[in-house]
Amino acid sequence: MKLNGVFKELYKNRTLLLMFLPVGVLFLLFNYLPLAGLVIAFKNFDFSKGIFGSEWMNPLLSNFDYVFSSPVAFRAIRNTILLNALFIAIGLVFEVGFALLLNEMRNKYFKRITQSLTFLPFFISWIVVGVFAYNLLNFENGAVNRFLEYLHLQPIDFYSRAELWPAILTIAARWKITGYGTIVYLAALTSVDNSYYEAASIDGASRWQQIRYISIPMLRPTIIILTLLAVGRIMNADFGMFYAMVGDASLLFPTTDVIDTFVYRSLRKSGDIGMASAAGFLQSFVAFFLVLGSNYAARKIDKDSAIF
Repeated sequence: MKLNGVFKELYKNRTLLLMFLPVGVLFLLFNYLPLAGLVIAFKNFDFSKGIFGSEWMNPLLSNFDYVFSSPVAFRAIRNTILLNALFIAIGLVFEVGFALLLNEMRNKYFKRITQSLTFLPFFISWIVVGVFAYNLLNFENGAVNRFLEYLHLQPIDFYSRAELWPAILTIAARWKITGYGTIVYLAALTSVDNSYYEAASIDGASRWQQIRYISIPMLRPTIIILTLLAVGRIMNADFGMFYAMVGDASLLFPTTDVIDTFVYRSLRKSGDIGMASAAGFLQSFVAFFLVLGSNYAARKIDKDSAIF
């Protein structure tokens, strides 16, 4: 009887299942089947023998030794977590704030133009953004230093001042991603029943009070879910952004070298597939427990806003 019930449900929802089929195949091919490659982190990988033919490391965790013992690797892990935490915090403020600002606009044409213009940078490659940044910040001919000289101020060698780059990377990320990140928050705001605002207006609430006591509380579930998803990716830096903006400028590595660029450099120089796989495995392992911890905290704050 139970088996018949399953088949009935499958037949009943056949249209939805057919729509899901391409997505399911995509996830299977690119997210689940590659999990078998995790064994490389525990093997002395040999191209001639392949993944499963290569010998196991002795001891088994030898590939992880370099990740845990190298000060450069520790620096990359620290920078990855701190920079991503900075991006999440600043991004949350900008994206929510910009969504609230757009929601308050009454001229629909101006609102659409503003949203389109802020969304446009998302489609610009990080390579192009890196070129823009270089032409702005270059010591000899950069626009910023030319402007400082016009003001009779000393030019700044941005590409030798590592302490400036967390702020520079944050500004670049916000310029490129804020418009895209605002979409979900703006969609959540447009779904709020307008009667709430009408009732508040009748009671004499100002626009700021309506934002504070209606808009922001309505956004809280969306904020929590998107923050949880962002925390789950906190160990995965945007390689395109960091490599395009920083490249091989070693003077900037103390604050900009992240796990992805560290693994790329190590793999390019040594060709050690096992070590690179071990670093990637560590990223996923830590991110998994960060998601669990963040979800547990979210359930304490608002049970309905947690992912699971």
